[in-house]
Amino acid sequence: MLERTRARRQALQILYQREITEQTVAQIIEGHSYSEEDGEPSDYCRALALGTEVNCAVIDGEIEATSQHWSLMRMPYVDRNILRLAVYEILFEPDVPDSVAINEAVEMAKAYGTDDSPKFVNGVLGRIAELHGAAIDPVVLTDVTADADAGLVEASEDALGAEGV
Repeated sequence: MLERTRARRQALQILYQREITEQTVAQIIEGHSYSEEDGEPSDYCRALALGTEVNCAVIDGEIEATSQHWSLMRMPYVDRNILRLAVYEILFEPDVPDSVAINEAVEMAKAYGTDDSPKFVNGVLGRIAELHGAAIDPVVLTDVTADADAGLVEASEDALGAEGV
């Protein structure tokens, strides 16, 4: 697994733990209460988790404004934290292409979310990237169909298979 992919997955676990335990990211990292399956959190993992936490109000505002018919608190914990992590990368990590942040989030949604999570995550993130003038890699939004009622976007399977930076 690529280093940044591993860092994103570990950051997701820390953010999920943060929400469940109401500890801060710093408390989780300093207390070594994170899952040690992937070892010590890398610098990138720490930056993602801490950056997402610090900017959570802005990030949550973007998600709320973009996810049609879904309040943030109605979303499953996993989906909510996958979205937070990816939105942090889209808004605050200029060295990460938006298409990579979206693809990585969709892959995490496939691994950890429900059957509907990948489509939901892709749709919300695609809209956020568009609203912020991001140049989306055409592969990500190939064969896109909008589902107006659910506010979802489907991407082709080819677009969902890309690995992270």
